[in-house]
Amino acid sequence: MKGNRHLTIVIKLDLFDTGSSSIVDETTHEPKVSILGLIVETAVKLHKDGHRVIIVSSGAIAVGLQRMDMKKKPKRLPPIQALAAIGQCRLMKVYDDLFGLLRQPIAQILLTRNDIADRTQYQNAQNTFAELLSMGVIPIVNENDTIAVSQFRRTRAQNIQEIRFGDNDTLSAITAAMVQADYLFLMTDVDCLYDKNPRAHPDAIPIEVVEDVSTLEADVSSTGSSLGTGGMATKLIAARLATSAGVTTVIARSSNPGNIANVVRYCQSLKKISLQGPSSQPLTPADDDPLSKSTSSLQPDGLVQPPLHTRFLPDPEPIRDRSFWLLHGLAAHGTIFIDEGAHRALVSKAGLLPVGIVDVEGHFAQQEAVRLVVVAAGHSTTSTPSNSLATRTPASTDAKLPIEVGRALVNYSAAEIARIKGLQSTQIEAVLGYAHSDYVAPRDNVSLVKYGREKGNRPATPSGTSIMPRTASVEEVVGARYPGTLADFA
Repeated sequence: MKGNRHLTIVIKLDLFDTGSSSIVDETTHEPKVSILGLIVETAVKLHKDGHRVIIVSSGAIAVGLQRMDMKKKPKRLPPIQALAAIGQCRLMKVYDDLFGLLRQPIAQILLTRNDIADRTQYQNAQNTFAELLSMGVIPIVNENDTIAVSQFRRTRAQNIQEIRFGDNDTLSAITAAMVQADYLFLMTDVDCLYDKNPRAHPDAIPIEVVEDVSTLEADVSSTGSSLGTGGMATKLIAARLATSAGVTTVIARSSNPGNIANVVRYCQSLKKISLQGPSSQPLTPADDDPLSKSTSSLQPDGLVQPPLHTRFLPDPEPIRDRSFWLLHGLAAHGTIFIDEGAHRALVSKAGLLPVGIVDVEGHFAQQEAVRLVVVAAGHSTTSTPSNSLATRTPASTDAKLPIEVGRALVNYSAAEIARIKGLQSTQIEAVLGYAHSDYVAPRDNVSLVKYGREKGNRPATPSGTSIMPRTASVEEVVGARYPGTLADFA
């Protein structure tokens, strides 16, 4: 922690949890004003302490159902979009009324995948967030369900159309990365992650600190409610995205929003103690912790044990801005298969040359995003691994290939790359009749995935518990439940 620096805190609300922590009733579809009021009070207190606060909140469809006296969410897309339009204004009115009681201005920001797929629009969104925060406004972010593109989920009985950015967990992670937040809180109906389902196993052990999501093994059997699209698995996806951008991510119980300040203060105290060395004394409210001037209801007497939560530590070498946008802001329109030599060149900060390309798949134009997949010599390239970006290790002699290693914006179309693959750059003009560039993708237009982290000096898990091994890892569960790469959730 540096001096008296104020923090940027993103709070993602789970409107549809099955427990008492949800802020929209799953049966009546009415907002739970008591819990919303606590969240609003917490956000305003944090803001008065000088911190920048952003809330990510879904709920428009549920509130629309309540307004129209409908008991079940329709299966067709147009009625769902209409309900979102009806519910969004009523939901914002609830927020505006609650924040208005505390004289706190708010703003509504509605996003879709297309809003961040274009680099200029992505930067415009960043600028809007920055200006609102500088004006002392609390932005409330939601996916624009009224115009969002649908996604199909096939069941044995029928095709069901769903509006999905991925889910609002992912939207909150994208938002946190966009504003370079210090903390992302994923509020849910449990205190933290457990090694097994605590509802079925009273002896479940809490997992309090996670250094690397890819090594985590825990129970993620929660799948969300009939109204929501998220569950614990999507929260781990969000944690992976946010921590890769340098954002400390916390899973905590939403029925106790006042704990947000206590958790942040505890984390900031740990950071300061680690910088000062083990001989430093516990912090008190008189120290320069950014949260030490909070109202008395939020002040501990010193460095006390925080409320139970799971904290995902940020990557010490985060992916920032353009690289994050390339990896998680763009939908891939195809796949370029490269050899291991080309991958090593990319890791060494060189661009992608046609000589290192083995094959191409899909139909894409110039300046569109593609997946980069490493294949071994002679390996079939007929299909792209479904969850490789999430679960595999980098290309190496002992890696299981093929493996997706990143994304790129390309200088040539799929048809052009198919003609020049494997050739030297000096041969491009002879084959195509022109040469836009020696590179299929310059290094500035390539972003590679980081797999795993080096173990470093990290704050110890307060309880001293370790993560217990399980039959299936989180990555395996996520991959099975949500086919497609992790980047496709963004």
